[in-house]
Amino acid sequence: MELIPVIDLMGGVVVHARRGDRANYRPIASGLCEGAEPVRIAQALRELAPFRTLYVADLDAIAGREPHRAELAELAQNFERLWIDAGEVRLAGAGPGLRRVLGTESMGDAESGRAALREGASVLSLDHGPEGRRGPAELHERAELWPDEVIVMTLARVGGDTGPDYDRLRATLARAEGRRIYAAGGVRDAEDLRRLADLGIAGVLLASALHDGRLGAADLAAVMG
Repeated sequence: MELIPVIDLMGGVVVHARRGDRANYRPIASGLCEGAEPVRIAQALRELAPFRTLYVADLDAIAGREPHRAELAELAQNFERLWIDAGEVRLAGAGPGLRRVLGTESMGDAESGRAALREGASVLSLDHGPEGRRGPAELHERAELWPDEVIVMTLARVGGDTGPDYDRLRATLARAEGRRIYAAGGVRDAEDLRRLADLGIAGVLLASALHDGRLGAADLAAVMG
């Protein structure tokens, strides 16, 4: 099971995501290093474990503001692969390992979502807020439209202490037809990682539990091998 650290960018710094309430996100206070500069956080994550992939949510780009182009280019130098959710913005030149994350919450309608997926080389994020599914219902329901890699993103659990959304993950796996399913939101500790691995989850997106020490180097090594 792949472990993927997450960086949320807003206003040029890494912010602490909590339950999808982006208006109240503040610069992260990480136990791994001082400061909230993106490259410093990325280097601290690499020192913690040999992560191959970094997931970056460019919250400014998702909100229609100027994307973090320079910061993304720097981050790409620290990881083999970079998964970037920048909303509808198409980013070029951030590195050869760039993969675009298409979040359903940023899709205006099903047709625009299908068109973006047809371009290929993308990861689909099935986004869920406190109110339920975000984005076109068709993209959530029709597994035949999904690419090979799909994230189940439960924003209401991000930065919380309620655990992953196991029921939704099981339901998605049952329809996935061999696609790789990634869990995002709510991972608390090593026991959650073990349960997700037992479910057959291909990978897990991690943030808060890395920065506050609930998942240490030994916990990560036990999963990554």
